[in-house]
Amino acid sequence: MGRMASEKTSQDRHRATVLGAGSWGTALAIHLGSVGHDVALWGRDPTLVAAMAERRANPTYLPDVTFPAPLRATQSLASALAGSRHVIVAVPSHGLRGVMRAAAAHLQAEAILVSATKGIEAESLMRMSEVLQDETGGRHPVVVLSGPSFAAEVARRLPTALVAASEEPSAVREVQDEFRGPVFRLYGSSDVVGVEIGAALKNIIAIAAGVVESLGLGHNAMSALITRGLAEISRLSCAMGGQRETLAGLSGLGDLVLTCTGALSRNRQVGVELGRGRSLEDVLSGMRMVAEGVRTTSAAVSLGQRHGVELPIVGQVAEALAGRQTPREAVASLMLRPQRGEQDSWNCP
Repeated sequence: MGRMASEKTSQDRHRATVLGAGSWGTALAIHLGSVGHDVALWGRDPTLVAAMAERRANPTYLPDVTFPAPLRATQSLASALAGSRHVIVAVPSHGLRGVMRAAAAHLQAEAILVSATKGIEAESLMRMSEVLQDETGGRHPVVVLSGPSFAAEVARRLPTALVAASEEPSAVREVQDEFRGPVFRLYGSSDVVGVEIGAALKNIIAIAAGVVESLGLGHNAMSALITRGLAEISRLSCAMGGQRETLAGLSGLGDLVLTCTGALSRNRQVGVELGRGRSLEDVLSGMRMVAEGVRTTSAAVSLGQRHGVELPIVGQVAEALAGRQTPREAVASLMLRPQRGEQDSWNCP
């Protein structure tokens, strides 16, 4: 695997850029800076960027974590990307295409793109890695970074294990080598589809988990939801060419359990508030950070229809988000569906 990133000298370490100064982008920038990389953290909000530069912390998203010395904040894409070997994209899914369109002209020829965004583009139904390739003409390797990871815990240097997935093995190995640290471990994968579908759809199931929690439906219901949610994610992933075993790993089951049960989960919190009777508009208006599952739900419904895959939990979350059913009615609809055998016929490679 080579030397630990924290042991790199100024001659052999690579420069990294993180696009997106939200909680996840900031946490990744802090991690990379803490293991010895020179890191540029780009944000579009000039007020936030100025505050980060002055306070050496992100006052909006991670106010209690001080930036390591090699990390600098900037609003200039050209400055952020100059000489950068690793470009980590951590902007919300709906802003990914626009940011990459602006960034493409400033990318170094040898740059590797690392997608840290979880979602599906609403208009095109593209996965995030596909959007990156589309906007950069396929000229750069793309590695998808995913797995069970709350930004606050990564920033506080708590143990975390993720998956780095790409169709290019050398890019996976480099990201594993360059990003690893004493409390940050990466496993490699070639199943980009499985990793991205697991990452996107677990946010939808987490909304349902919040509903189950707030309605007081119990541990039995939560366990059933997570298990059947994993079955839905696996069905869709397999239909799109993913590998079934990927969803049993960190980017599938691992991320799903964390997001459905962790108090720091934004998507779970949306479900909790919906279960309490609040409207979606009211819930979202009070959130600073993006709950990707809300935007991903309708796209996932469309993907299921495109591939002929039944997604009953996703469908009921869509009904509840649109206000066509109350959360309790959506739960009842799931429970009253015709019973069937547990093992589906999945067309997996």
